[in-house]
Amino acid sequence: MPEGFLFGVATAGFQIEGGFNGPGQPANNWLTWEQIGRVEPSGIAADFWAHPDEALDRAAALGCNSFRLGLEWARVEPREGEIDDTALAGYARILDGCTERGMAPLVTLLHFTHPVWLGEEFWLRTDSPERYLAWATVALGALADKCRHWVTLNEINAVGLGSWILGMFPPGRRMAFGDAAVAMDNLLAAHVLGYEAIHRARPDAVVTTNNASVSLYEFDALLTDLLMAKSMGVDRHDLDRWLDGRRARHDAAHPTSSRGEQALRKLSAATSPYGLRSPRSETGLGSRIRPRSPGRAVEAVYASEHQRTLDVVGLDYYDPLASRHLRAPGHLTAGGRVWAPARELWDDVPDPAGLHTWLAAQHDMTPDLPLWVVENGLCNRVRNARSYPRLDGWDRSRYLRENIGAVVAAVDAGLPVGGYWHWSLVDNYEWGSYQPRFGLYGLDRHHGPTSAQWLDTDSLGGDAAGTYRRIIAGLREGDRSVLAEPS
Repeated sequence: MPEGFLFGVATAGFQIEGGFNGPGQPANNWLTWEQIGRVEPSGIAADFWAHPDEALDRAAALGCNSFRLGLEWARVEPREGEIDDTALAGYARILDGCTERGMAPLVTLLHFTHPVWLGEEFWLRTDSPERYLAWATVALGALADKCRHWVTLNEINAVGLGSWILGMFPPGRRMAFGDAAVAMDNLLAAHVLGYEAIHRARPDAVVTTNNASVSLYEFDALLTDLLMAKSMGVDRHDLDRWLDGRRARHDAAHPTSSRGEQALRKLSAATSPYGLRSPRSETGLGSRIRPRSPGRAVEAVYASEHQRTLDVVGLDYYDPLASRHLRAPGHLTAGGRVWAPARELWDDVPDPAGLHTWLAAQHDMTPDLPLWVVENGLCNRVRNARSYPRLDGWDRSRYLRENIGAVVAAVDAGLPVGGYWHWSLVDNYEWGSYQPRFGLYGLDRHHGPTSAQWLDTDSLGGDAAGTYRRIIAGLREGDRSVLAEPS
Protein backbone atom coordinates (compact mmCIF):
# COMPACT_ATOMS: atom_id res chain seq x y z
CA MET A 1 0.00 0.00 0.00
CA PRO A 2 1.13 3.59 -0.51
CA GLU A 3 3.31 5.06 2.22
CA GLY A 4 1.15 6.66 4.87
CA PHE A 5 -1.99 4.73 3.89
CA LEU A 6 -4.49 4.90 6.75
CA PHE A 7 -6.17 1.72 7.94
CA GLY A 8 -8.77 2.39 10.58
CA VAL A 9 -12.13 1.70 12.12
CA ALA A 10 -15.03 4.13 12.11
CA THR A 11 -17.35 4.99 14.99
CA ALA A 12 -19.85 7.73 15.83
CA GLY A 13 -20.39 9.39 19.19
CA PHE A 14 -24.13 8.85 19.74
CA GLN A 15 -23.87 5.30 18.43
CA ILE A 16 -21.19 4.09 20.86
CA GLU A 17 -20.81 6.56 23.75
CA GLY A 18 -24.00 5.93 25.73
CA GLY A 19 -25.51 8.26 28.29
CA PHE A 20 -27.90 10.31 26.15
CA ASN A 21 -31.60 11.12 26.44
CA GLY A 22 -32.15 9.63 29.90
CA PRO A 23 -32.98 11.46 33.14
CA GLY A 24 -30.24 13.98 33.92
CA GLN A 25 -28.36 13.12 30.73
CA PRO A 26 -27.55 15.35 27.76
CA ALA A 27 -30.34 15.23 25.21
CA ASN A 28 -30.15 15.33 21.43
CA ASN A 29 -32.69 15.51 18.62
CA TRP A 30 -33.61 11.82 19.09
CA LEU A 31 -35.00 12.50 22.58
CA THR A 32 -38.70 12.58 21.67
CA TRP A 33 -38.49 9.49 19.48
CA GLU A 34 -36.89 7.57 22.35
CA GLN A 35 -39.42 8.87 24.89
CA ILE A 36 -42.52 7.97 22.87
CA GLY A 37 -41.21 4.53 21.91
CA ARG A 38 -40.83 5.22 18.21
CA VAL A 39 -37.28 3.86 18.48
CA GLU A 40 -35.43 1.66 20.93
CA PRO A 41 -33.73 3.68 23.71
CA SER A 42 -30.04 4.25 23.04
CA GLY A 43 -29.09 3.51 26.67
CA ILE A 44 -25.41 2.86 27.29
CA ALA A 45 -24.71 1.97 23.62
CA ALA A 46 -21.20 0.45 23.66
CA ASP A 47 -20.35 2.31 26.90
CA PHE A 48 -17.50 4.05 25.09
CA TRP A 49 -17.72 7.32 27.00
CA ALA A 50 -17.24 5.58 30.34
CA HIS A 51 -14.67 3.07 29.08
CA PRO A 52 -12.87 4.32 25.96
CA ASP A 53 -9.60 2.47 26.62
CA GLU A 54 -10.95 -0.98 25.77
CA ALA A 55 -12.12 0.21 22.36
CA LEU A 56 -8.85 2.03 21.65
CA ASP A 57 -6.80 -0.97 22.78
CA ARG A 58 -8.74 -3.31 20.51
CA ALA A 59 -8.42 -0.96 17.53
CA ALA A 60 -4.68 -0.60 18.07
CA ALA A 61 -4.30 -4.37 18.38
CA LEU A 62 -5.78 -4.70 14.89
CA GLY A 63 -2.85 -2.70 13.55
CA CYS A 64 -4.94 0.40 12.83
CA ASN A 65 -3.03 3.62 12.38
CA SER A 66 -6.21 5.71 12.45
CA PHE A 67 -9.36 5.79 14.58
CA ARG A 68 -12.49 7.67 13.54
CA LEU A 69 -14.72 9.08 16.26
CA GLY A 70 -17.37 11.74 16.58
CA LEU A 71 -17.82 14.66 18.96
CA GLU A 72 -21.29 15.05 20.43
CA TRP A 73 -22.46 18.65 20.48
CA ALA A 74 -25.21 17.79 22.98
CA ARG A 75 -22.64 16.46 25.46
CA VAL A 76 -20.48 19.58 25.21
CA GLU A 77 -23.35 22.10 25.17
CA PRO A 78 -26.28 20.37 26.91
CA ARG A 79 -28.05 23.70 27.38
CA GLU A 80 -27.77 26.67 25.10
CA GLY A 81 -24.71 28.75 25.95
CA GLU A 82 -23.48 26.37 28.69
CA ILE A 83 -20.23 24.67 27.67
CA ASP A 84 -19.25 21.58 29.64
CA ASP A 85 -15.47 21.81 29.91
CA THR A 86 -15.38 18.38 31.51
CA ALA A 87 -16.82 16.87 28.33
CA LEU A 88 -14.23 18.65 26.21
CA ALA A 89 -11.51 17.35 28.51
CA GLY A 90 -12.93 13.84 28.07
CA TYR A 91 -12.65 14.12 24.30
CA ALA A 92 -9.12 15.48 24.68
CA ARG A 93 -8.15 12.40 26.68
CA ILE A 94 -9.60 10.12 24.00
CA LEU A 95 -7.65 11.92 21.28
CA ASP A 96 -4.49 11.64 23.36
CA GLY A 97 -5.25 7.94 23.78
CA CYS A 98 -5.43 7.52 20.01
CA THR A 99 -2.07 9.23 19.53
CA GLU A 100 -0.41 7.26 22.31
CA ARG A 101 -1.46 4.06 20.56
CA GLY A 102 -0.11 5.16 17.19
CA MET A 103 -3.52 5.96 15.70
CA ALA A 104 -4.14 9.30 14.00
CA PRO A 105 -7.62 10.40 15.04
CA LEU A 106 -10.14 11.27 12.35
CA VAL A 107 -12.68 13.46 14.13
CA THR A 108 -16.22 14.14 12.95
CA LEU A 109 -17.58 17.43 14.27
CA LEU A 110 -21.21 16.47 13.68
CA HIS A 111 -22.49 12.95 13.00
CA PHE A 112 -26.25 13.38 12.40
CA THR A 113 -27.15 14.59 15.91
CA HIS A 114 -27.45 18.01 17.55
CA PRO A 115 -28.70 19.27 20.94
CA VAL A 116 -32.42 18.93 21.56
CA TRP A 117 -32.73 22.64 22.30
CA LEU A 118 -32.11 23.37 18.60
CA GLY A 119 -35.24 21.45 17.57
CA GLU A 120 -35.80 18.59 15.15
CA GLU A 121 -36.07 20.95 12.16
CA PHE A 122 -32.80 22.70 12.98
CA TRP A 123 -31.31 22.37 9.49
CA LEU A 124 -34.23 24.26 7.94
CA ARG A 125 -33.38 27.35 10.00
CA THR A 126 -31.62 30.18 8.20
CA ASP A 127 -29.12 30.53 11.06
CA SER A 128 -28.17 26.83 11.18
CA PRO A 129 -24.78 27.22 9.39
CA GLU A 130 -23.74 29.96 11.82
CA ARG A 131 -24.96 27.93 14.81
CA TYR A 132 -22.87 25.00 13.58
CA LEU A 133 -19.87 27.31 13.17
CA ALA A 134 -20.20 28.42 16.79
CA TRP A 135 -20.14 24.76 17.89
CA ALA A 136 -17.16 23.98 15.66
CA THR A 137 -15.27 26.95 17.04
CA VAL A 138 -15.76 25.71 20.61
CA ALA A 139 -14.61 22.20 19.74
CA LEU A 140 -11.61 23.38 17.73
CA GLY A 141 -10.52 25.75 20.46
CA ALA A 142 -10.07 22.77 22.76
CA LEU A 143 -9.01 20.03 20.35
CA ALA A 144 -7.44 21.38 17.14
CA ASP A 145 -3.90 20.82 18.38
CA LYS A 146 -4.66 17.13 19.00
CA CYS A 147 -6.04 16.20 15.60
CA ARG A 148 -5.08 16.86 11.97
CA HIS A 149 -7.78 14.89 10.11
CA TRP A 150 -11.36 16.17 10.26
CA VAL A 151 -14.84 15.44 8.93
CA THR A 152 -17.02 18.54 9.16
CA LEU A 153 -20.40 16.80 8.90
CA ASN A 154 -21.16 13.14 8.31
CA GLU A 155 -23.21 12.16 5.25
CA ILE A 156 -24.96 15.41 4.43
CA ASN A 157 -26.92 13.56 1.77
CA ALA A 158 -28.12 10.92 4.27
CA VAL A 159 -29.40 13.66 6.59
CA GLY A 160 -31.51 15.09 3.77
CA LEU A 161 -32.75 11.70 2.62
CA GLY A 162 -33.28 10.21 6.07
CA SER A 163 -34.97 13.22 7.67
CA TRP A 164 -37.17 14.71 4.93
CA ILE A 165 -37.51 12.10 2.15
CA LEU A 166 -37.59 8.65 3.79
CA GLY A 167 -38.72 9.53 7.32
CA MET A 168 -35.98 7.46 8.99
CA PHE A 169 -34.51 10.22 11.20
CA PRO A 170 -36.17 13.01 13.20
CA PRO A 171 -38.28 14.90 12.20
CA GLY A 172 -39.38 11.83 10.23
CA ARG A 173 -41.03 13.52 7.25
CA ARG A 174 -41.47 11.85 3.88
CA MET A 175 -41.24 13.12 0.31
CA ALA A 176 -40.61 16.71 1.44
CA PHE A 177 -38.21 17.37 -1.44
CA GLY A 178 -38.19 21.13 -1.00
CA ASP A 179 -37.29 20.95 2.68
CA ALA A 180 -34.65 18.29 1.99
CA ALA A 181 -33.03 20.60 -0.55
CA VAL A 182 -33.04 23.51 1.91
CA ALA A 183 -31.57 21.34 4.68
CA MET A 184 -28.77 19.98 2.48
CA ASP A 185 -28.04 23.51 1.27
CA ASN A 186 -27.66 24.71 4.86
CA LEU A 187 -25.54 21.65 5.70
CA LEU A 188 -23.23 22.35 2.75
CA ALA A 189 -22.93 25.98 3.79
CA ALA A 190 -22.10 24.79 7.31
CA HIS A 191 -19.41 22.53 5.85
CA VAL A 192 -17.78 25.51 4.12
CA LEU A 193 -17.80 27.50 7.37
CA GLY A 194 -16.45 24.49 9.23
CA TYR A 195 -13.71 23.93 6.65
CA GLU A 196 -12.58 27.53 7.03
CA ALA A 197 -12.68 27.34 10.84
CA ILE A 198 -10.63 24.13 10.92
CA HIS A 199 -7.96 25.59 8.66
CA ARG A 200 -7.79 28.75 10.76
CA ALA A 201 -7.28 26.67 13.88
CA ARG A 202 -5.04 24.08 12.22
CA PRO A 203 -3.45 25.24 8.93
CA ASP A 204 -2.09 21.77 8.12
CA ALA A 205 -5.47 20.10 8.58
CA VAL A 206 -6.94 17.63 6.12
CA VAL A 207 -10.69 18.21 5.91
CA THR A 208 -13.54 16.39 4.20
CA THR A 209 -17.24 15.65 4.37
CA ASN A 210 -18.18 12.08 3.50
CA ASN A 211 -21.17 11.31 1.31
CA ALA A 212 -23.02 8.05 1.49
CA SER A 213 -22.55 6.58 -1.99
CA VAL A 214 -25.92 6.91 -3.75
CA SER A 215 -26.58 6.36 -7.44
CA LEU A 216 -28.86 9.42 -7.64
CA TYR A 217 -26.66 12.35 -8.67
CA GLU A 218 -28.68 14.96 -6.77
CA PHE A 219 -28.23 13.09 -3.51
CA ASP A 220 -24.51 12.41 -3.77
CA ALA A 221 -22.12 13.69 -6.44
CA LEU A 222 -23.99 16.99 -6.82
CA LEU A 223 -22.96 17.98 -3.30
CA THR A 224 -19.28 17.39 -4.03
CA ASP A 225 -19.59 19.23 -7.35
CA LEU A 226 -21.05 22.29 -5.62
CA LEU A 227 -18.07 22.38 -3.26
CA MET A 228 -15.62 21.98 -6.17
CA ALA A 229 -17.24 24.27 -8.75
CA LYS A 230 -15.21 27.39 -8.03
CA SER A 231 -11.91 25.50 -8.10
CA MET A 232 -12.88 24.01 -11.46
CA GLY A 233 -13.27 27.47 -12.96
CA VAL A 234 -17.08 27.43 -13.16
CA ASP A 235 -18.61 30.89 -13.33
CA ARG A 236 -21.32 31.24 -10.72
CA HIS A 237 -23.86 32.25 -13.35
CA ASP A 238 -23.10 29.17 -15.41
CA LEU A 239 -23.41 26.77 -12.49
CA ASP A 240 -26.76 25.21 -13.45
CA ARG A 241 -25.60 24.45 -16.98
CA TRP A 242 -22.35 22.93 -15.66
CA LEU A 243 -24.24 20.77 -13.17
CA ASP A 244 -26.46 19.42 -15.95
CA GLY A 245 -23.31 18.29 -17.74
CA ARG A 246 -21.93 16.75 -14.57
CA ARG A 247 -25.20 14.87 -14.02
CA ALA A 248 -24.97 13.39 -17.51
CA ARG A 249 -21.34 12.44 -16.93
CA HIS A 250 -22.18 10.81 -13.59
CA ASP A 251 -25.04 8.79 -15.05
CA ALA A 252 -22.86 7.65 -17.94
CA ALA A 253 -20.26 6.38 -15.44
CA HIS A 254 -22.98 4.40 -13.64
CA PRO A 255 -25.18 3.04 -16.45
CA THR A 256 -28.33 1.10 -15.64
CA SER A 257 -30.90 -0.93 -17.53
CA SER A 258 -33.22 -1.06 -14.52
CA ARG A 259 -36.51 0.75 -15.16
CA GLY A 260 -36.87 1.38 -11.45
CA GLU A 261 -33.45 3.00 -11.27
CA GLN A 262 -34.16 5.09 -14.36
CA ALA A 263 -37.43 6.30 -12.83
CA LEU A 264 -35.73 7.25 -9.57
CA ARG A 265 -33.05 9.18 -11.45
CA LYS A 266 -35.70 11.09 -13.39
CA LEU A 267 -37.60 11.91 -10.20
CA SER A 268 -34.42 13.00 -8.47
CA ALA A 269 -33.42 15.27 -11.35
CA ALA A 270 -36.89 16.77 -11.65
CA THR A 271 -37.06 17.69 -7.96
CA SER A 272 -33.55 19.15 -7.81
CA PRO A 273 -33.19 22.89 -7.29
CA TYR A 274 -30.13 22.83 -9.55
CA GLY A 275 -29.89 22.46 -13.31
CA LEU A 276 -31.67 23.81 -16.37
CA ARG A 277 -33.01 20.81 -18.26
CA SER A 278 -36.36 19.35 -17.26
CA PRO A 279 -38.61 19.11 -20.33
CA ARG A 280 -41.61 16.80 -20.05
CA SER A 281 -40.19 14.50 -22.71
CA GLU A 282 -37.04 13.97 -20.68
CA THR A 283 -38.38 13.51 -17.16
CA GLY A 284 -42.01 12.63 -17.69
CA LEU A 285 -42.77 14.92 -14.76
CA GLY A 286 -43.23 18.29 -16.42
CA SER A 287 -41.44 21.36 -15.11
CA ARG A 288 -38.76 21.21 -12.49
CA ILE A 289 -40.13 21.54 -8.98
CA ARG A 290 -38.39 24.46 -7.28
CA PRO A 291 -40.01 25.35 -3.94
CA ARG A 292 -37.70 27.73 -2.11
CA SER A 293 -34.66 27.32 -4.34
CA PRO A 294 -31.69 27.23 -1.95
CA GLY A 295 -28.54 29.27 -2.40
CA ARG A 296 -26.60 29.40 0.87
CA ALA A 297 -24.06 26.78 -0.18
CA VAL A 298 -23.28 28.45 -3.50
CA GLU A 299 -22.91 31.78 -1.76
CA ALA A 300 -20.55 30.26 0.82
CA VAL A 301 -18.44 28.43 -1.79
CA TYR A 302 -17.90 31.49 -3.99
CA ALA A 303 -17.34 33.82 -1.01
CA SER A 304 -14.75 31.55 0.60
CA GLU A 305 -11.13 32.66 0.71
CA HIS A 306 -10.27 29.08 -0.26
CA GLN A 307 -10.30 28.05 -3.89
CA ARG A 308 -11.87 24.76 -2.87
CA THR A 309 -13.37 23.61 0.41
CA LEU A 310 -12.45 19.93 0.27
CA ASP A 311 -8.99 18.47 0.83
CA VAL A 312 -10.07 14.86 0.26
CA VAL A 313 -13.15 13.28 -1.30
CA GLY A 314 -14.57 11.03 1.40
CA LEU A 315 -17.11 8.38 0.50
CA ASP A 316 -19.06 5.77 2.45
CA TYR A 317 -19.67 2.65 0.41
CA TYR A 318 -22.35 0.09 1.21
CA ASP A 319 -24.82 -0.48 -1.65
CA PRO A 320 -25.22 2.68 -3.71
CA LEU A 321 -27.83 1.53 -6.25
CA ALA A 322 -30.98 3.31 -5.06
CA SER A 323 -33.48 1.01 -6.74
CA ARG A 324 -32.08 -2.05 -4.97
CA HIS A 325 -33.26 -0.60 -1.66
CA LEU A 326 -36.91 -0.96 -2.66
CA ARG A 327 -38.66 -4.28 -2.09
CA ALA A 328 -42.24 -5.52 -2.28
CA PRO A 329 -44.00 -5.62 1.12
CA GLY A 330 -43.88 -9.08 2.65
CA HIS A 331 -40.45 -9.95 1.31
CA LEU A 332 -38.35 -12.53 3.13
CA THR A 333 -35.53 -11.36 5.37
CA ALA A 334 -33.31 -12.85 8.06
CA GLY A 335 -35.65 -13.90 10.85
CA GLY A 336 -38.97 -13.46 9.09
CA ARG A 337 -40.74 -11.19 6.63
CA VAL A 338 -40.77 -7.43 6.25
CA TRP A 339 -43.94 -5.56 5.39
CA ALA A 340 -42.30 -2.22 4.66
CA PRO A 341 -41.51 -1.49 0.99
CA ALA A 342 -37.81 -1.13 1.74
CA ARG A 343 -34.87 -3.44 2.26
CA GLU A 344 -33.34 -3.97 5.68
CA LEU A 345 -29.70 -3.09 6.32
CA TRP A 346 -28.80 -6.77 6.77
CA ASP A 347 -30.04 -7.38 3.21
CA ASP A 348 -27.76 -4.79 1.57
CA VAL A 349 -26.18 -6.33 -1.52
CA PRO A 350 -22.37 -6.67 -1.21
CA ASP A 351 -20.70 -5.36 -4.37
CA PRO A 352 -16.91 -5.17 -3.96
CA ALA A 353 -16.33 -4.71 -7.70
CA GLY A 354 -18.67 -1.74 -7.50
CA LEU A 355 -16.38 -0.12 -4.93
CA HIS A 356 -13.53 -0.08 -7.46
CA THR A 357 -15.90 1.29 -10.10
CA TRP A 358 -17.18 3.95 -7.69
CA LEU A 359 -13.68 5.08 -6.76
CA ALA A 360 -12.67 5.28 -10.43
CA ALA A 361 -15.77 7.30 -11.34
CA GLN A 362 -15.21 9.69 -8.43
CA HIS A 363 -11.57 10.18 -9.39
CA ASP A 364 -12.65 10.97 -12.94
CA MET A 365 -14.99 13.67 -11.59
CA THR A 366 -12.44 15.14 -9.11
CA PRO A 367 -8.98 14.20 -10.45
CA ASP A 368 -7.07 16.68 -8.28
CA LEU A 369 -8.14 15.28 -4.92
CA PRO A 370 -7.19 12.10 -3.04
CA LEU A 371 -9.88 9.62 -2.04
CA TRP A 372 -10.79 8.11 1.31
CA VAL A 373 -13.17 5.22 1.96
CA VAL A 374 -14.48 6.63 5.24
CA GLU A 375 -17.02 3.85 5.85
CA ASN A 376 -17.50 0.34 4.46
CA GLY A 377 -19.08 -2.57 6.30
CA LEU A 378 -21.46 -5.52 6.38
CA CYS A 379 -24.62 -5.79 8.48
CA ASN A 380 -26.27 -8.83 10.06
CA ARG A 381 -29.28 -9.11 12.35
CA VAL A 382 -29.48 -9.90 16.05
CA ARG A 383 -32.91 -9.97 17.68
CA ASN A 384 -33.72 -11.04 21.25
CA ALA A 385 -30.19 -12.42 21.69
CA ARG A 386 -30.50 -14.56 18.55
CA SER A 387 -28.07 -13.97 15.69
CA TYR A 388 -29.44 -14.64 12.21
CA PRO A 389 -27.15 -15.50 9.30
CA ARG A 390 -27.49 -13.35 6.21
CA LEU A 391 -29.72 -14.83 3.53
CA ASP A 392 -26.98 -14.42 0.91
CA GLY A 393 -24.45 -16.35 3.03
CA TRP A 394 -21.91 -13.54 3.25
CA ASP A 395 -19.83 -13.14 6.38
CA ARG A 396 -17.66 -10.26 7.52
CA SER A 397 -14.31 -11.91 6.79
CA ARG A 398 -15.20 -12.44 3.16
CA TYR A 399 -16.54 -8.89 2.98
CA LEU A 400 -13.27 -7.50 4.31
CA ARG A 401 -11.13 -9.52 1.93
CA GLU A 402 -13.10 -8.62 -1.17
CA ASN A 403 -13.76 -4.95 -0.42
CA ILE A 404 -10.20 -4.23 0.66
CA GLY A 405 -9.15 -6.20 -2.41
CA ALA A 406 -11.16 -3.71 -4.47
CA VAL A 407 -9.30 -0.85 -2.77
CA VAL A 408 -5.97 -2.52 -3.58
CA ALA A 409 -7.06 -2.92 -7.20
CA ALA A 410 -7.97 0.75 -7.30
CA VAL A 411 -4.52 1.69 -5.98
CA ASP A 412 -2.95 -0.59 -8.60
CA ALA A 413 -4.93 1.27 -11.26
CA GLY A 414 -3.35 4.54 -10.14
CA LEU A 415 -6.25 5.90 -8.11
CA PRO A 416 -5.12 8.12 -5.20
CA VAL A 417 -6.84 6.18 -2.41
CA GLY A 418 -5.24 7.14 0.89
CA GLY A 419 -7.36 5.52 3.58
CA TYR A 420 -9.90 2.86 4.49
CA TRP A 421 -12.00 2.86 7.69
CA HIS A 422 -14.14 -0.18 8.40
CA TRP A 423 -17.61 0.40 9.81
CA SER A 424 -17.52 -0.43 12.61
CA LEU A 425 -15.21 -1.49 15.41
CA VAL A 426 -18.04 -2.81 17.60
CA ASP A 427 -21.79 -3.32 17.34
CA ASN A 428 -23.49 -0.03 18.05
CA TYR A 429 -26.80 1.86 18.17
CA GLU A 430 -27.81 1.84 14.53
CA TRP A 431 -30.17 4.85 14.49
CA GLY A 432 -33.12 3.58 16.48
CA SER A 433 -32.31 -0.09 16.92
CA TYR A 434 -29.74 -2.56 18.17
CA GLN A 435 -30.85 -5.25 15.71
CA PRO A 436 -28.49 -4.19 12.88
CA ARG A 437 -24.93 -5.27 13.74
CA PHE A 438 -21.85 -4.00 11.91
CA GLY A 439 -19.04 -4.61 14.41
CA LEU A 440 -15.77 -6.41 13.92
CA TYR A 441 -16.51 -7.25 17.55
CA GLY A 442 -19.94 -8.26 18.72
CA LEU A 443 -21.57 -6.82 21.80
CA ASP A 444 -23.61 -8.91 24.21
CA ARG A 445 -26.40 -6.62 25.34
CA HIS A 446 -28.66 -9.20 26.93
CA HIS A 447 -27.79 -9.00 30.62
CA GLY A 448 -29.77 -5.90 31.50
CA PRO A 449 -29.89 -2.27 30.30
CA THR A 450 -26.60 -1.34 31.98
CA SER A 451 -24.56 -4.20 30.57
CA ALA A 452 -22.67 -4.27 27.29
CA GLN A 453 -20.02 -6.98 27.14
CA TRP A 454 -17.55 -7.22 24.27
CA LEU A 455 -17.30 -10.55 22.47
CA ASP A 456 -14.09 -11.93 21.03
CA THR A 457 -15.95 -12.67 17.78
CA ASP A 458 -18.32 -10.66 15.68
CA SER A 459 -22.05 -11.21 16.17
CA LEU A 460 -22.06 -13.91 13.47
CA GLY A 461 -19.50 -15.84 15.47
CA GLY A 462 -16.70 -15.16 12.99
CA ASP A 463 -13.18 -13.89 13.50
CA ALA A 464 -13.68 -10.65 11.57
CA ALA A 465 -11.22 -8.78 13.77
CA GLY A 466 -8.55 -11.40 13.15
CA THR A 467 -9.17 -11.20 9.41
CA TYR A 468 -8.79 -7.42 9.42
CA ARG A 469 -5.63 -7.69 11.53
CA ARG A 470 -4.08 -10.17 9.11
CA ILE A 471 -5.03 -8.08 6.08
CA ILE A 472 -3.50 -4.92 7.54
CA ALA A 473 -0.27 -6.67 8.55
CA GLY A 474 0.01 -8.57 5.27
CA LEU A 475 -0.55 -5.60 2.99
CA ARG A 476 1.97 -3.52 4.89
CA GLU A 477 4.49 -6.29 4.17
CA GLY A 478 3.41 -6.58 0.54
CA ASP A 479 1.78 -9.98 1.06
CA ARG A 480 -1.43 -10.05 -0.99
CA SER A 481 -2.19 -13.66 -0.14
CA VAL A 482 -4.06 -12.29 2.90
CA LEU A 483 -6.81 -11.22 0.48
CA ALA A 484 -7.37 -14.77 -0.76
CA GLU A 485 -10.03 -17.03 0.66
CA PRO A 486 -8.45 -19.50 3.11
CA SER A 487 -8.21 -23.00 1.70
